[in-house]
Amino acid sequence: MATIRDVAKEAGVSIATVSYVLNNTKHVSEETRRRVLEAARKLGYRPSNIARGLRARRSHALGYSWRPMPGGEINVILDTFLESMAIAAARHDYHIIAYPTTTESDEVQFYRDLVEAERVDGFVLSNTNYDDPRIRFLLDAGVPFVAFGRSNPDWDFPWVDVDGAAGMRKAVEHLVGLGHTRIAFIAWPEGSLSGEERLRGYLEGMEAAGLSIDEAWVLRGEMRHEVGYEAARVFMRLPAARRPTAIIAVSDLMAVGAMNALADMGIRVGHSVAVVGFDDIPMARYLRPPLTTLRQPIADIGEKVIDMLMKHLAGEEPEQCHVLVEPELVIRASTMPDT
Repeated sequence: MATIRDVAKEAGVSIATVSYVLNNTKHVSEETRRRVLEAARKLGYRPSNIARGLRARRSHALGYSWRPMPGGEINVILDTFLESMAIAAARHDYHIIAYPTTTESDEVQFYRDLVEAERVDGFVLSNTNYDDPRIRFLLDAGVPFVAFGRSNPDWDFPWVDVDGAAGMRKAVEHLVGLGHTRIAFIAWPEGSLSGEERLRGYLEGMEAAGLSIDEAWVLRGEMRHEVGYEAARVFMRLPAARRPTAIIAVSDLMAVGAMNALADMGIRVGHSVAVVGFDDIPMARYLRPPLTTLRQPIADIGEKVIDMLMKHLAGEEPEQCHVLVEPELVIRASTMPDT
């Protein structure tokens, strides 16, 4: 069965434009209208009854699901994101229906249930990944949504994301500027889109500085304190000539684990080994020493996501459908050798 994405590709327009034409929600040129209608007829496209039902009435609610952290740990970034978008949605007289899920199939079923019950006008997604089944479902159903994160390059949907690669390049440049040449990296498991982007930034930063990378300097693991702790111990057991003098972690939680491992081994963080995190969680500034990290403007991202979705629901084309935001490098004592 043809989808709205197929019609957009055949007509050479965006998915939003196809929606405007088929639902008569915004003026488009006669030439564009003709191309869209011809493409729809050619492909035998039939608009989703579910999506039509959503457009016919307004619930003033938005759906959002998330994966709880294992072991009772807290994901400060997504908690802040949920709070910021709830505040932004309230300004538009909308509220968020949030639901915790444990598997991809659970999340898709949650979306399907809300759509079929006509309880929401659209969705906000986070923690997106390649071949994300939630995005595929919403694209095929023609349901409005905006994502905090990217997915397959050829999937056309609105998103806001943090440029993790640019952030990690900044981290490497900072460490190189301090004289470090042996810089290790604690990464997420393979298959994580945002994790691979951050790893790419590290690799590009090292290449730009003309530094080779020892294969022992990159270790992977889930976003847990224990993973960062063990990774730092592995790095410090390397022979002196190969031992890193700086460690970059893909998240603050893992960076804290690395700092604690170094402290337990009698190694002074900042003075002997520099550590950099990513996120700037609230506790980062209160550590001893305070953690150098990359700050994500999460509150602004929550507002951007909601504003973009509100325009989409109103049948308006946002000024930007793809927004990539650079994180800010916040320099603290964990990378300063004179502390």
